Amino acid sequence: MSIIAEEPGFIQIFSDGSVKRPERETSPASEDSSSTGYKSKDVVIDSTKPISGRIFVPDTPASSSLLPVLVYFHGGGFCIGTTTWLGYHTFLGDFAVAAQSIVLSVDYRLAPEHRLPTAYDDCYCSLEWLSKQVCSEPWLQRADLSRVFLSGDSAGGNIAHNIAIRAIQKGCDEVKIKGVLPIHPYFGSEERIDKEKASESAKGVGLTDLLWKLSLPEGSNRDYFGCNFEKAELSRDEWGRFPAVVVYVAGLDFFKERGVMYAGFLEKRGVEVKLVEAEGEQHVYHMFHPKSEATRLLQKQMSEFIHSF
Repeated sequence: MSIIAEEPGFIQIFSDGSVKRPERETSPASEDSSSTGYKSKDVVIDSTKPISGRIFVPDTPASSSLLPVLVYFHGGGFCIGTTTWLGYHTFLGDFAVAAQSIVLSVDYRLAPEHRLPTAYDDCYCSLEWLSKQVCSEPWLQRADLSRVFLSGDSAGGNIAHNIAIRAIQKGCDEVKIKGVLPIHPYFGSEERIDKEKASESAKGVGLTDLLWKLSLPEGSNRDYFGCNFEKAELSRDEWGRFPAVVVYVAGLDFFKERGVMYAGFLEKRGVEVKLVEAEGEQHVYHMFHPKSEATRLLQKQMSEFIHSF
């Protein structure tokens, strides 16, 4: 058995089709909120695929008011990642407290075993599950489905954008998506942008080319709608129903330029959009450093946006 594709420390693909992914520290779900201010629970969204998730609920025993819901999609170039990674668990649990919100973090199927649009299918399924479970899942009894927000980092930010489009096209009436909060969103195109042409970007270009090769549908290139946001097929009326967006970029991120372009693209289509930059920060810093001051500021900014509705 030989290695046919790899990015050391990130992913290895073997000739028999097996995949080796990095091992990161994980965290179990816990109903004990005494030390964190939140409790968490793992749920099965669809056992046949399978799709799972983790719910985070802030510890507010004296209140019965409804809480907004953040549906979060993890990053990893569509090829790695899980909601159980300690960084995601800590960031989302702390966010649930800071924003007084319920969080549903989704574990979708990964490429290359499950190429796009599988991730989009799985994550849209999580919205359908949410609408059906709100009346029977005790942890969702305070979920306000008239205030649902989509978020995610890197590939998860890409997913949030594409799930918002699918919800508009399918008419997802049970779940009212009020806003989209992509963090360091991961997009691409066949045409290289200036950042990608720079010699110092060779490593980043090599990694992203590999991940797109592993995740795009067979026969597709980087102008696939899921990679190139400019290829989205929405009417003027549909763009008019696109929810408000805050695009978060990091100053030292290889993907910053794409994020800025994405915000400009939405603005030209009449979408209410705001661009927020974390200066001096790297890609997905909030996952690697969930207790940092920069992460606390990100959580505050996201909370303020959510509670503006």
